[in-house]
Amino acid sequence: MTWYQTITILEILFGSLFFVLYIGYLLRVRKVAAFFNQRPHVVWFKFLLRHVYVALIIIAILGPSFGAMKKEIKTIGKDLYIAIDLSKSMDATDVQPSRLEKAKREVQRLITRFNSDKIGLIVFSNEAYLHSPLTYDQNALQLYTQTLRTSLVPYSGTDYAPVLQLTLDKFSSGPAVEEVEQKAKVLVLISDGENFAGNAEQLAEQLREQNIRVYTLGIGTQEGGRIPVGRSYKRDKQARFVTTTLNPGPLNQLAELTDGQYFEINNRVSEVSRLISAINNIEGELRESKTIDVTANKYIYPLALALLLILLDVLITVKVVRI
Repeated sequence: MTWYQTITILEILFGSLFFVLYIGYLLRVRKVAAFFNQRPHVVWFKFLLRHVYVALIIIAILGPSFGAMKKEIKTIGKDLYIAIDLSKSMDATDVQPSRLEKAKREVQRLITRFNSDKIGLIVFSNEAYLHSPLTYDQNALQLYTQTLRTSLVPYSGTDYAPVLQLTLDKFSSGPAVEEVEQKAKVLVLISDGENFAGNAEQLAEQLREQNIRVYTLGIGTQEGGRIPVGRSYKRDKQARFVTTTLNPGPLNQLAELTDGQYFEINNRVSEVSRLISAINNIEGELRESKTIDVTANKYIYPLALALLLILLDVLITVKVVRI
């Protein structure tokens, strides 16, 4: 048997006070009875009765739990990596306040919507780095997300191959699990698009073989925007301003190769809600089975018995003096 509550000094104090006062009551009744040469035997019966139902009430408050049993429950688990493009083009302001700032807000929203799943953060440009390992700690994830800026990684364009390879490595290096305890493995890749190299296509095939789905989130507009550099904007070799536009083709291709989906954020619409729904839709495919001990609080039984004894106490009267 287990207990939901424990006895504290307060319960001991009140119990002791009740016992002392009741002893005083008994002595007074006995003194009155002795004065009239009476023997109130019922007093001792009520003494025992009242202490029994007080003890039962205390037991009910403590919450006795018994009848333990094993119960199998099936929980749905996901390991989710969110990869965020930190190339300089993410500073473009065609999506307000900037592509990166908008992406950070949406990532924080994703984190709160998958609060029962393990989430990790990856940052990349032409190389990929683990920004946060898989964790349930939402406060840490929110903090890591707030610190993101394009200067965190070396800048030389965007390449998807390193982030795909890092994702493969991290999922492969995780603890081995039994077949019934598989978890859905998901990569959410947020970028404004880049050319899709042949190596990335091979890595995408490997992700698919390992049941790792890639959901891509393109951020930007077809009209594009300039890339801030200091107080001005980036220029090409002919001193013309460089305009970066959203290139959804590679992101769409990557999602298709891994049985994922492509979604988009621009200055008019955000499809993050659809992304969340799409990830939730894969929850029924891979489940985790656990066996837990189940106990029930049986306070109702001692409480019901105590109420019956209280009713009996009310019905039985004590006659100290008989005429």
